[in-house]
Amino acid sequence: MHSAVFLIEFGAIILGLGLLGRLAGRFHFSPIPLYLLAGLAFGTGGLLPMGASEEFVAIGAEIGVILLLLMLGLEYTASDLVSNLKTQYPAGLVDFALNAVPGAAAALLMGWGPVPAVVLAGVTWISSSGVIAKVMGDLGRLGNRETPVILSILVLEDLAMAVYLPIITALLAGVSLAAGSATLAIALGVAGAVLFVAVRFGRVISRFVSSDDPEKLLLVVLGLTLLVAGIAQQLQVSAAVGAFLVGIALSGEVAEGTHTLLSPLRDLFAAVFFVFFGLHTDPASIPPVLLPALALAVVTAGTKIATGYWAARRAGVGVKGRWRAGGTLVARGEFSIVIAGLAVSAGIEPAMGPLATAYVLILVVIGPLTARYTEPVAAWIGARRARSGPVRAAVPAGAGSAEELKEQAGAQDPAGRP
Repeated sequence: MHSAVFLIEFGAIILGLGLLGRLAGRFHFSPIPLYLLAGLAFGTGGLLPMGASEEFVAIGAEIGVILLLLMLGLEYTASDLVSNLKTQYPAGLVDFALNAVPGAAAALLMGWGPVPAVVLAGVTWISSSGVIAKVMGDLGRLGNRETPVILSILVLEDLAMAVYLPIITALLAGVSLAAGSATLAIALGVAGAVLFVAVRFGRVISRFVSSDDPEKLLLVVLGLTLLVAGIAQQLQVSAAVGAFLVGIALSGEVAEGTHTLLSPLRDLFAAVFFVFFGLHTDPASIPPVLLPALALAVVTAGTKIATGYWAARRAGVGVKGRWRAGGTLVARGEFSIVIAGLAVSAGIEPAMGPLATAYVLILVVIGPLTARYTEPVAAWIGARRARSGPVRAAVPAGAGSAEELKEQAGAQDPAGRP
């Protein structure tokens, strides 16, 4: 009987996802917000709570995040990763300053104390690699000039989590400095070792997994990815970082073949991830914290747009690409929930869970919208200003105006993308 209920529930979830995806596709809209709202409707405290398939959906959600990051890693080589990290680390520092500080300040203003402030700083700092990877794929932007900038910021954030998560775990547990330092050293060592292997022995790994038989290639790549992700998570490093580095290590025909084989699986499990997030959110817990969550979401959406714009401008991307980069980075997701969950489990601040949930829900719904519409809205505002003001208002004042005009007119890649 239990298995029959499970099949009915899980089948209804998959069928519903397919119908919502078709509806979103008809209006050329990302299906992610619809997936989240469906999870809210049928989750804890929703219209029709589901229970039998909960554990399977949880595992599927975890696999979804891993596959999203693997596929993102397949788009770039190890040399691309190292080059981007070397050139974009200032963007990582700006990202931290602009987006972690508002969270810490909000916690202190609410009287939560220093440890919750460090936790909420992480919640507002880290963008959702899973959501952003899905949105960029849906919008067909993986080949755009601003995409390496977005990727660099996401990678820097994910790698920073290898340092941040052990620190926050030690703070919440109240462990000694020595024990916390040991945990941090292990996490840094594992992340560094995986990155070294991906960069140094990527060709060897590609030859090892290469196969002319699609079935064997699928099994080896999927098994290797899940194995590395699981080991990374067990050693206090993000499973997403491990999966991303496996994708970086694979190159050439292996990467192309893997991309083709895993795309349908990625789409399936990614959709399950977003539904799972909604399933575990009680709608009744959101209204009491909605106003502070909304205020924090508005502020940090603006700071993320500013971060992406600055980083893309620094990389020489045209004005349109800068706005696209900023808008794409707005979504928060899996890491923010994990961080808040650690605080809730430790009993540090009861309101942390509902606030983080409401905050992430707002930005994970708004994120696909800002990714799509930030650039056209900015262009529309610029055009209105140019029409309403004198002609010289269209030319930025100051010594950098000539350079700015040159970037707006000519910053295009060979494919013609601004």
